[in-house]
Amino acid sequence: MSGGSRGSAGCLRCCLVIFAVASALCVSGPALYWRFKKGFVGSSAASLACAPCVCDCPPPLSIQKIAPGLLNLSVTDCGKNDPELNKEMEKQFVDLLTEELKLREVVAEEHAHHMNATLLDAKRLASQYQKEAEKCNAATETCEEAREKAEAAIRKEKKLTAYWERHARALGWQDA
Repeated sequence: MSGGSRGSAGCLRCCLVIFAVASALCVSGPALYWRFKKGFVGSSAASLACAPCVCDCPPPLSIQKIAPGLLNLSVTDCGKNDPELNKEMEKQFVDLLTEELKLREVVAEEHAHHMNATLLDAKRLASQYQKEAEKCNAATETCEEAREKAEAAIRKEKKLTAYWERHARALGWQDA
């Protein structure tokens, strides 16, 4: 480091120390001043205690005495005696109710639309499943008919086979 930067660092430290001491004196100075002043005036415990205050102050005023009507006011009483304000408030109330009813109607219509769409989807799916079930039933009936025909053909073939086997045995054929 150069000599100039050491000198400026030292000056900065010195300024900070002076600032800290001055701040401490500003904060605690008045308290110390009064403490030393009381200590020099009298060092006995009696002189440190305050004498009782004697004052004839009137009692504090209440809000009721300052503004008599203030405690009786409420939000519902506001503008009760003003016919124009009452008329405007009723209009606003009616407008709010009308808007609320319109919103509820819109919500009900959306709900009904959603329910109708859901019902149509359910009907479409039910119809599709019904068609698939009918196809399955028709295929099952076809398979059942084919099975019955196959069983009848097998019985017929067994009878024919048994007949030819008896005939072959009668002619001297034997199993090997």
